Amino acid sequence: MTRLSLGLLVIRELQTTIPGFIMPIGVAAGVAILPILTVLLLLVGVRLPASRTMPIAFGVTVAIALLVWRVPWNWVAAASIQGLVISAEILYIVFGAILLLNTLQASGALQVIRQSLLSVSSDRRVQVIIIAWLFGSFIEGASGFGTPAVMCVPLLVAIGFPAMAAVIAALIIQSTPSTFGAVGTPIVVGIDAGLSGVAAVEQEIEQLGLSYGEYLYQIGVTASIVHGVVGTFLPLILVAMMTALFGELRSPWEGLAAWKFALFAGLAFTVPYTITAHVLGPEFPTLIGGLVGLAIVVPVAKRGWLIPRQSWDFPPREQWKDIWSGSQVLSLSPIQTAMSPAMAWLPYVLVGVLLVISRVVLPVKTILRSLQISWPNILGTTLTATTQPLYLPPTILLIVVAITYGLHRIKPSDMQRALGDALPVIRQVTVALGAAVLLARVFINSGTNAIGLASMPLTLADGMAAIAGQFWALVAPVVGLLGAFVAGSVTVSNMMFSLFQFGVASQLQQSTPLILALQCVGASAGNMVCVSNIVAAAATVGLMGREGLLIRLLLIPSLYYIGLAGILGLLLL
Repeated sequence: MTRLSLGLLVIRELQTTIPGFIMPIGVAAGVAILPILTVLLLLVGVRLPASRTMPIAFGVTVAIALLVWRVPWNWVAAASIQGLVISAEILYIVFGAILLLNTLQASGALQVIRQSLLSVSSDRRVQVIIIAWLFGSFIEGASGFGTPAVMCVPLLVAIGFPAMAAVIAALIIQSTPSTFGAVGTPIVVGIDAGLSGVAAVEQEIEQLGLSYGEYLYQIGVTASIVHGVVGTFLPLILVAMMTALFGELRSPWEGLAAWKFALFAGLAFTVPYTITAHVLGPEFPTLIGGLVGLAIVVPVAKRGWLIPRQSWDFPPREQWKDIWSGSQVLSLSPIQTAMSPAMAWLPYVLVGVLLVISRVVLPVKTILRSLQISWPNILGTTLTATTQPLYLPPTILLIVVAITYGLHRIKPSDMQRALGDALPVIRQVTVALGAAVLLARVFINSGTNAIGLASMPLTLADGMAAIAGQFWALVAPVVGLLGAFVAGSVTVSNMMFSLFQFGVASQLQQSTPLILALQCVGASAGNMVCVSNIVAAAATVGLMGREGLLIRLLLIPSLYYIGLAGILGLLLL
């Protein structure tokens, strides 16, 4: 008898000998939160690296699923297989982003990009707003799924940011843009998948005198209003945290001194973003907000308008703390090149243009999605693992790498080195990222069980609803955040909790579009602190092992986000 078959026999024996009982909702919710508490305790409290924390937390989740929720072993295994496919997709994204960066480094384009950004402004507060807040938002609108962080982080490091400052900046902006990221996927796919075909939802929509599409539109409009208010202040929070954590004086006031430019940049994104949600619907707010913001803010920065007279920079590199820097060192020693800034930036422009074409131009989108690899009914369950490799953002990145290789006339030996330098990063991040995604899939798919309990996330949300009552608008964003923290995706959080949020709102006779909008906003805030995003972003600059510290620091802006969103929700009610 193999070890695997022996293990399965032990699990079956435990599941049949441990008597099932109906747990009170409070007890069930307390058990359901244990996987999340395990992650927080080990990452944030004990400060273990994610490569050790996430396998332990995955084991805890599996044990609860099998022995408490009594989920059949084949469902746990199938959910884990599903997670392996998703992990491979995320690793593919990280690989594509790192390879593009290494290619630009090999050609000398990174040095030219650095000089072009310094010519806009030498002030690091201005640079981080342009690259992370505006350029990152544009990439989020085009592709989503963690692509902005893995692209912006190495770019910031290449122009002289500490690795940890770059990761924090890129993750903070993974909030406001994310509800309408990937051409509106979190709403047009996430909310839709959670609500479609439910009789109570259809009845509610009919009573409101709306079509189903108009109902989704209303959710998007409401979310854009909440984001528009909360997100406008995000660039200011970003620069205040950066100067407080990484400045020579460790003072947030150095960041707040740039309040005019920060608020201007916030409005330059959120105003067109909110208007687009009203005029065009949920597909384009982030995309158009990022483009319009760049078009407005960059010329203003070049002219020095709204920027403090005294430029701000990080302390000299020799004064940096060890924890600020990662193991991936980007050498920007002078390279003899006559490359123009336009040619150096062209690969990033191509990434943006090709991502938009692949998501918006229907014939191209159809062709890219035509190749689909699927494993339906995994291990006899109804779970399916599906991937569309050509449609994934890194495929576009690899196409741009090939184009850049020719345009920048890179030597074959330099290109081979760029490829070789990308592979070790993938190996380092595989365990932590894979275990985090596997945990999420088992957690989410625990609804099929022998004792009639809802899945762990829904049970946890039920417990919160029992406590919150009429103040649910304050709690709705927290539910969205928890979903994204575990699942690593705004879209998946919306899939998991949209029907639950709808049910609570209906029971309390509150506006269902508003509560669902708060779900979207909270899920977007959760994007800042979800482990898979942090691991992927940190991997691009070799910052693995500091995930707990990053979560502690990122809790500040995420709590601001859901707190103000909840207060706005109460006011709108």
